Amino acid sequence: MSQEMVNKHNERAYALLKSDAEKIQQLIEVQMENLTMPQCPLYEEVLDTQMFGLSREIDFAIRLELVREEEGKQLLNELERKLAALHEASLRK
Repeated sequence: MSQEMVNKHNERAYALLKSDAEKIQQLIEVQMENLTMPQCPLYEEVLDTQMFGLSREIDFAIRLELVREEEGKQLLNELERKLAALHEASLRK
């Protein structure tokens, strides 16, 4: 496979992972706006499940060498920081 093709596949893989991360981020933002976490543990379960699924996708892409490990971990770390902020905000409520 040509280097150009490899680069295109890598960019596409990262774009798909980023898109999935943005969907989770939207869930977090909706929850932050409503701060209904204590009343809705199901929402927290959905977020946890989505985060786990994304982490598996990222691991798979890393093993296929479609995404660099640093890039994948950065996506997860950003979302984990936002989840931590959500938990903090729900505790202050």
